[in-house]
Amino acid sequence: MIRRFLLAAFAGIAFAGAASADTRLHYRTVQIDGVDLFYREAGPADAPVVLLLHGFPTSSQMFRNLIPALADRYRVIAPDYPGFGFSAAPDRTRFAYTFDHYAQLLDQFVQKVGAKRYALYVMDYGAPVGFRLASAHPERVTALIVQNGNAYEDGLQKFWDPIRAYWQTGGTAERDSLRTAFNIDATRWAYEHAVADTSLIDPDTYTLDQARLDRPGNTEIQLDLFYDYRTNPAQYPAWQAYFRTYQPPTLIVWGKHDVIFPAEGAKAYLRDLPKAELVLLDASHFALETNGPEIALRMRGFLAKVLRS
Repeated sequence: MIRRFLLAAFAGIAFAGAASADTRLHYRTVQIDGVDLFYREAGPADAPVVLLLHGFPTSSQMFRNLIPALADRYRVIAPDYPGFGFSAAPDRTRFAYTFDHYAQLLDQFVQKVGAKRYALYVMDYGAPVGFRLASAHPERVTALIVQNGNAYEDGLQKFWDPIRAYWQTGGTAERDSLRTAFNIDATRWAYEHAVADTSLIDPDTYTLDQARLDRPGNTEIQLDLFYDYRTNPAQYPAWQAYFRTYQPPTLIVWGKHDVIFPAEGAKAYLRDLPKAELVLLDASHFALETNGPEIALRMRGFLAKVLRS
């Protein structure tokens, strides 16, 4: 009770400035290598940048509430990857749907929108995209915020067994066995599984995500990404070396009931980032949906501290 009271009191103080600042969201599109990338942006153009990288099967819409909660003090930018959200979804025969390619596009994206340095928020797919970007350009990263985004074998447990089988063969049977991962039941499950109070989950989330997943050809795109995910564990040692070498200030806010990326994956970061702040939330995979105000509050305190120093 006391903790909830203090959180509410501090939230009122923290967001008092937000009420008077222009935190309106802008919805923009920029072309990178001939591909239209949609992104959301808010906040002063000259403020420190916070770059938000979304997970699967969603898009920048997962940050719809977080962006205005930060935008009185920060320039907040959240892009959609190709094949997700409102970005273009080029045919897979002429566009490589790989995490390497996404990172290359995001590298060009941040340069095009003038984000020379940024605090990096990664969730789910955002982790392999963002950590590729961070390890290639460590001088750009002012801080890391990790929310249910994996960089350790500890975080790949039983849930991943069918996907690992696909990695081993690349075969049609293994590929076809994963097609149910893209129907509405699976999409809704990703939001609601292990959530104590599902009335906190906005049904617009999984409904909008499903509408984008159902675009013609998108299932094959997503299956290509499932297969390419095998390249990420091979990168873990390099990302862990980046953590050890550069020690970026890090806040880990993790839904501890997540079975996709369980809490063991969160705790593993402390091996290489012993000064990181680790907060295990009473939440699941999409922790922003149920614990958004607490995450925003913790981010504001964390960013104010590390960016000032």
